[in-house]
Amino acid sequence: MPATRSAPRAPRAASAALAAAAALLACAAAHADPQRDPGLKNVVAGAISQAECFPDRFDSAVWYRLMEPRLRRTVPDPQERVEILKDVYCETHRPGDTRLPPGLVMALIDVESGFDRWAVSSAGAVGLMQVMPFWPEQLGMKRWELTHIAANVRMGCAILRFYLQAEHHSYGRALARYNGSTGHRNYSDAVLERWGDHWTGADDLGSGTRAAQVVRKSAGG
Repeated sequence: MPATRSAPRAPRAASAALAAAAALLACAAAHADPQRDPGLKNVVAGAISQAECFPDRFDSAVWYRLMEPRLRRTVPDPQERVEILKDVYCETHRPGDTRLPPGLVMALIDVESGFDRWAVSSAGAVGLMQVMPFWPEQLGMKRWELTHIAANVRMGCAILRFYLQAEHHSYGRALARYNGSTGHRNYSDAVLERWGDHWTGADDLGSGTRAAQVVRKSAGG
């Protein structure tokens, strides 16, 4: 459910995006949505209740140094770049949970929203990781919190982790379920290709060459 990229992040654009979100939220329930999986509610609620994570300082320094320059053209605001990178790194390395490759999450955000936290899809999904708007209501939050970087990344990573576990760590199948395109490869292939081409180098897969090999192998199984 990748969203159309919105106009530059200015206050007027943000207000317009929020107005569009409000209009779309009313009809979002009419769309079939993979994020309504009954098993997800406790998973996402648990992620929200644990707001802090404690990444390794050396690894996080490497992550910032490698990834921040790649985000400059897409996210002009330096504070927003740092916040995105911090939250992606923390949520993919959440203590006690299965580790997610941070480069994969960056690729998913790239394809889903183009790193536009105000993005809204035709189905009503909101924010960086295009989280559906029924989640805040179920978790005692406000809908506008989906435009907050930390909350959106926390929910999106919890959902992706749930599907990776359900699909026995097949990236291709888990991504298809995340997007609601099970049985089709266009979306998952787009994310995996973006991961291999642009967002490797600082996750658990090692070098870019090795990462690209693992990405291709994982696409189908």
